Amino acid sequence: MNKVALKQQSRTRRHNRIRSRIAGTAARPRLTVYKSNRYLHAQIIDDAAGKTIVSGSTQALAKGTTKMSGAQSLGTDLAKKAKAAGIEEVVFDRGGFRYTGRVAQLAAAAREGGLKF
Repeated sequence: MNKVALKQQSRTRRHNRIRSRIAGTAARPRLTVYKSNRYLHAQIIDDAAGKTIVSGSTQALAKGTTKMSGAQSLGTDLAKKAKAAGIEEVVFDRGGFRYTGRVAQLAAAAREGGLKF
């Protein structure tokens, strides 16, 4: 198995372990993050209903900025959209990625925007 496939499989295993412990409800939906090499994608999901309530991506948001500042702007934008949808509290799902760098920046910006987790 090549190195890329092994890293992907390991991340999927970590994410499955995380998902076995957390789930989003209508009262407290799940804020999930996916990080590619180029972009960062985030969604707020109600797992009980199986619906995405709010979503966003640095692909559409932050053209021509650094990855870290794009993550920060995505976090604040997601918090604004969540507030408009009536969401105050979420469960954070890091998606099997380490809680550092862009993932931590997005979480900090979402907290500053008013989301509680």
